[in-house]
Amino acid sequence: MSTRVLILGAAGRDFHNFNMCYRDDPETTVVAFTAAQIPTIAGRRYPAALAGPRYPDGIPIVPETGLAGLIRDLHVDRVVFAYSDVSYRHVMHLAAVALAGGADFVLLGPGRTMLSATKPVVSVCAVRTGAGKSPVARRVVEILRAAGLRPAVVRHPMPYGDLARQASQRFTSMDDLDRAACTIEEREEYEPHLVRGVPVFAGVDYSRVLAAAEREADVLVWDGGNNDLPFVRPDLHIVVADALRPGHETTYYPGEANVLMADVVVVSKVNTARPDSAETVRSHVRALNSRAAILDMDLVIAVDDEERVRGRRALVVEDGPTLTHGGMPSGAGAIVALRLGATLVDPRPWAQGAIAEAYREYPHLGPVLPAVGYGARQLRDLEATVAAVPCEVVVSATPIDLRRVITVARPIARVTYEARERPEGAPAGGRLAEAVLAVTAGRLSGRQPRD
Repeated sequence: MSTRVLILGAAGRDFHNFNMCYRDDPETTVVAFTAAQIPTIAGRRYPAALAGPRYPDGIPIVPETGLAGLIRDLHVDRVVFAYSDVSYRHVMHLAAVALAGGADFVLLGPGRTMLSATKPVVSVCAVRTGAGKSPVARRVVEILRAAGLRPAVVRHPMPYGDLARQASQRFTSMDDLDRAACTIEEREEYEPHLVRGVPVFAGVDYSRVLAAAEREADVLVWDGGNNDLPFVRPDLHIVVADALRPGHETTYYPGEANVLMADVVVVSKVNTARPDSAETVRSHVRALNSRAAILDMDLVIAVDDEERVRGRRALVVEDGPTLTHGGMPSGAGAIVALRLGATLVDPRPWAQGAIAEAYREYPHLGPVLPAVGYGARQLRDLEATVAAVPCEVVVSATPIDLRRVITVARPIARVTYEARERPEGAPAGGRLAEAVLAVTAGRLSGRQPRD
């Protein structure tokens, strides 16, 4: 009899683990995926076109709530945990539920789930969502391009639409994002690369995604998400730890595993954190991984029109995932607005529909608006909330041009944030550049991937 498997997920790692380990395994039957963190996923099916001939009807995706009942009713033998950016307490609570129901509780490791690439791979991952990984990934891309190399970004999955159509995706323009009906969350990660002329590859089936990226790049940059581990075996593994959240590098899954695996740990936001907080992060990293190089990075925050913000009543719109399951009460937008003497208008009294639901689900949020837009309903409610808030200016700290996805009648000031390495006296190009170029040169000259 085959082992009956239930995969706990969030529309990303869960699908990848299935594709790598279970799709063609005759000794297991995946009875369902569960959905957490991301709305609009539960109630759908992982399609037969991706699930393979063993699953002609596809695989149901059901809510994670009521896990004990699912284990009982579906006669589950093994529960596989397959999402990220969660505390150890959260993981072990689910483990306890699985064990109490008589099932195994499993975490699949990199040895079984990482793909091997024919091109050099630099991975950029993080301890937590919102740590500053995206600016570091952009910096890595700049380093490679300045060296005359052609990088392509392979992005951690965010398949929130038609899964079969999203099996393998290639983006090079804003029109590509529109044609794919990308959510705000996808646009926030893809758009900053596209405006710099760098192609982005993503999807659901990463064997196909990887093959497509390899065809047109000299070097692949794995742009990780949700503090997950890479799907592709890296030659250089860079991990970003947040100086504003000391201690998370030892208490979140799989953030600590990322630190233990890292070749380079970037301590980000040093310029906005207390010195003792940054040193706490460094000391934890040194204790966990003595071989990793530790680099300090500032997160340089700027706004395109300071006078539009100065002293005004401002609605601050922040990057959505950073605030929601990333656990931050506010972000770069609030920092800029307060620095310029603006008054933050609390949007919660005017929150509409799905946005009001987000505030109830994430009570830690401050007087800012998370740019959540996983589907049409959330986009409509986001637009209605922005329109209802009595402000003079919208300070948009989401990485995208918000006006491409919703109508905003009030003036907008756009906030940007970029990574800048410390110390000023680092070698030409910085220590990060040295590490990136050393490992890519080694691979391109014929060195085999590391074990």
